[in-house]
Amino acid sequence: MEVPIALLPGDGVGPEVVNAAVQVLNTIAAKYNHVFTYKEALFGIAAINATGSPFPEETRDVCGEAVAVLMGAVGGPAGSTPPGSPRPEQGLLALRKEFGCFANLRPVKTWDALLDQIPVKPEIVRGTDILFVRELTGGIYFGVRHEVEGEIDLSGREEAYDTMEYAPYEVARIAEVAFKAALQRDKRVTSVDKANVLASSRLWRRVVDIVAKDYPDVTLDHQLVDSFAMRIITQPTAWDVVVTGNMFGDILSDEASVLAGSLGMLPSASLNESGYGIYEPVHGSAPDIAGQGIANPIATILSAAMLLRHTLGLDEEAVAIEKAVTAALDNKARTADIAQGGPYISTAEMTAAIIDAL
Repeated sequence: MEVPIALLPGDGVGPEVVNAAVQVLNTIAAKYNHVFTYKEALFGIAAINATGSPFPEETRDVCGEAVAVLMGAVGGPAGSTPPGSPRPEQGLLALRKEFGCFANLRPVKTWDALLDQIPVKPEIVRGTDILFVRELTGGIYFGVRHEVEGEIDLSGREEAYDTMEYAPYEVARIAEVAFKAALQRDKRVTSVDKANVLASSRLWRRVVDIVAKDYPDVTLDHQLVDSFAMRIITQPTAWDVVVTGNMFGDILSDEASVLAGSLGMLPSASLNESGYGIYEPVHGSAPDIAGQGIANPIATILSAAMLLRHTLGLDEEAVAIEKAVTAALDNKARTADIAQGGPYISTAEMTAAIIDAL
């Protein structure tokens, strides 16, 4: 049976790292007797320059015909698109909204082979294994907004604003994802909010408490986002599953990238209620190194492993990829971002090292 996967290479280093992940998926297909088929479509700056839209109708159709999307990053320097064009990030928000991908999973773990790379003492960071569960289609990124157009009058009264909005059902369904994930891990959930200031966070906290009653085997605690931002670095091994809103999850999971040694190590999955997923690296498009063949493909390769696990239910195959990444790192394979200024290998060589381990 063929498994159709949509590929959105995106911008910058996106095509390079997506190609690497496809090579790994093809190795898995051969090893475990699967058939993965791919259809590529324009997205981000490439799509804007070709069609005027970061998420054109043709790309929408390609994604709709697939069981999952594997994508690179979007974005680029100023001047990458014609004046007045939409921002490429708008395409990403539209893609998530189109397929109802409300649950963003961002695992962050410390790799023993990279302990000397991390600017936190090894005795503090060793053993870190956190799953961030970020609500993805609500909150401040999707609330009512107003932007000041044209010239800004510093003495004027016109305001720009973005409204953080959450309904109980939005909080409840992301909390369900977090508690179910915790049952497969260490049975601990930490909910992060700003309930001492924000009404939307007080609603968030009340709903999470209600959902928690259905999971008596899972321990729940609440943390305020500002103090938690410190504790995630000073006590990284204290956390198991962390559930939070859209903006807080965006910031905290990027902050936690320091615990993995590089953004180039962090995969992500964005899932809807039926298991359809959008899989992408957490890092950006890195236009400064695009085309040089030195980008770290591990985040995208690990995103492909998440695709196998969460959309296709192929946990053994996902574990095989994760073990192959560990083996490559243990064998001193290093791309530039994790080489500490020392010798490093190319994107293609890192991909080959992982495939060799498979």
